Amino acid sequence: IGIIVAMVPEGLLPTLTLALVLATQRMAKRNVLIRYLPSVETLGSTTVICTDKTGTLTQNHMVVRQLYLGEAYDSAVAVRQELGLAKRYRPFFLAARMCEDLKETENQGSPAFLGDPMEVALVDMSLRFTADLPRYPRLDEIPFDADRMRMSTVHQAPEGLVLYCKGALESVLPLCQQILGDEKMQPLGVEAKARIVQAQDAMAQRGLRVLAFAYRTLTVGYDRKRLEEDLVFAGLAGLEDPPRPEVPEALRKCQEAGIKVIMVTGDHPRTATAIAREIGLVKSDNPTVITGGQLRRYSIIQLQLALDAEEVIFARVVADQKMRIVEALRDKKQIVAVTGDGVNDAPALKAAHIGIAMGIAGTDVAKEAADMVLLDDNFASIVSAVEEGRAVFENIRKFLTYVLVHNVAELIPYLGFLLFKIPLALTPVQALSIDMGSDTLTALGLGVEKPDPQIMRRPPRPHGERLMNWPLAFRAYLFLGLMEAAGAMAAFFFVLNIAGWKYGQNLAAKDPVYLQATTACLSAIIVMQIVNVFLCRSATRSLFSTGLRGNRLIIIGVISEITILLLIAYTPWGNSLLGTAPVGEKVWRIIIPFAIGMFLLEELRKWLARRRLLSLSSRSDA
Repeated sequence: IGIIVAMVPEGLLPTLTLALVLATQRMAKRNVLIRYLPSVETLGSTTVICTDKTGTLTQNHMVVRQLYLGEAYDSAVAVRQELGLAKRYRPFFLAARMCEDLKETENQGSPAFLGDPMEVALVDMSLRFTADLPRYPRLDEIPFDADRMRMSTVHQAPEGLVLYCKGALESVLPLCQQILGDEKMQPLGVEAKARIVQAQDAMAQRGLRVLAFAYRTLTVGYDRKRLEEDLVFAGLAGLEDPPRPEVPEALRKCQEAGIKVIMVTGDHPRTATAIAREIGLVKSDNPTVITGGQLRRYSIIQLQLALDAEEVIFARVVADQKMRIVEALRDKKQIVAVTGDGVNDAPALKAAHIGIAMGIAGTDVAKEAADMVLLDDNFASIVSAVEEGRAVFENIRKFLTYVLVHNVAELIPYLGFLLFKIPLALTPVQALSIDMGSDTLTALGLGVEKPDPQIMRRPPRPHGERLMNWPLAFRAYLFLGLMEAAGAMAAFFFVLNIAGWKYGQNLAAKDPVYLQATTACLSAIIVMQIVNVFLCRSATRSLFSTGLRGNRLIIIGVISEITILLLIAYTPWGNSLLGTAPVGEKVWRIIIPFAIGMFLLEELRKWLARRRLLSLSSRSDA
């Protein structure tokens, strides 16, 4: 029974659970909601983050900045006062006003709109140009589809039925046969199409999100299957969605931490590249940019080879292609985190090691499929979560080391009792008082340690690395554990020897000498665990670097350990409950040197470990 009590870390499971729970609470304060506790630890091993652009890397506060109307290519801000535009290109503004799925409300007497920020920006733009723009009744629609990359709506206008179409230029332009000129329609020739494509490329080069608009009049009894044919091209709108200011710093942290970030967006390749360059995701002149059309033609091997590039952007991709990217990364033994907000993103969120849903723009289906939810839809929050995940893994190792050390000190007395003719130095109930009593708060304190300042400057831990590795086992069992066991047994034999005990002599369970000896052993373990908790705050950093402060829970835990020790050793009810007896000053003179020796030897080991890491780092740099 004693060996079982000594070897089974009874306090490990509650401490582990509490550490994960407290980590999720800290993440919630940083706008990250964890849906499954194990995800906290998985985050720390993330090697690749596949992120959307709109709303995650950008602010999702869109404003129309440029227009291409007929043959005119102007800034929307500059032409706002040209009222003639609204008259000459009225179908363009009608298309921007009608082709949307917003909910209209009122804000201080003025109309306000709720829904997709892109559609809100387009409606605001159309109303600014033409304040009295009507909203015709909608009779039919072909909703947006990621494969078609466009949507169309049919409205009852005064002049009859009209279809308005909005979408990506490469999807809308092939359907157009005419172009809206100055108040009249003209044939859409090859040269006009080339100019339109050039205008789109110029807008996209500025990082603008470009949408094309078209329309056509319909007759009663139209063929729904042929609605989107013979359209009139009305113009382009370039929308600006500024990057979030905190994203460049978050990306820099990812690069230092060895985490690869891949942009996966439905936007135009030039738009995606311009934004990626602005935020620092792309620094080279020729990043690898793969479109959805190219991805369809890629084999598994080609995709995996493409993912080896240092800078990769996926543009004009759809949800099923995002799933394919995730699966290819998993096949390459990468730990993948992927963001998503739509219903179609759910398979990719499930396939990734960490599925990240958007809390603001995300659908309920996406949130249900995800492991975590970004409450602010901000990429920087993902990096904060990764930092917390790494800290949690390191903290689990810290309190695992701490717990295993006193397990060795508890085991040695039982091995000595079994193998040699010596009394049992620690009773099972005394061992339990350490596992479930004195060490609980300090272990939990290690579980909530703040992240190491260098934690995001180290690469992710290798795939498949175990929590309990050989360095941890050596340090806990064969180094710190043996020192603590030596101190405990030395205190035990010191009390026996000054009482005249001889080897092989049996002592009764209630013998005052035996009670004092077990109390000395128990006291030594608790005192050395007080030293050990500060040593375990880092496996390599000196105690002079980590300090004694900075963790309130550890300080409270140490105070509670001292209090528990005094109650156990020097109160009648503590003596009666745990089979102890008061010990004299000489016992403490034996225990304290062992605690100091433990501190000095561990500091020496840490110094050697730092020198070894520095040597390895200099070799890798060379």
